[in-house]
Amino acid sequence: MEISINQQLTEIAENVSVQKLLSSLFSNPSKGIAIAINQSIIPKSQWEERILLPDDKVTLIRATQGG
Repeated sequence: MEISINQQLTEIAENVSVQKLLSSLFSNPSKGIAIAINQSIIPKSQWEERILLPDDKVTLIRATQGG
């Protein structure tokens, strides 16, 4: 199925949770990442249960150090 991640179309398997997606993209997905799906922020407590759906628009924001 196809979703959009930061405005880039991406093909993923069906029944993929937010947690599984983040684990496939980042080595340590629990630190410094915020995620919104269809312009709604998804709390970290819901990452494991929130299943991605076709045409979801995912926005990933990763905190960086610096000043």
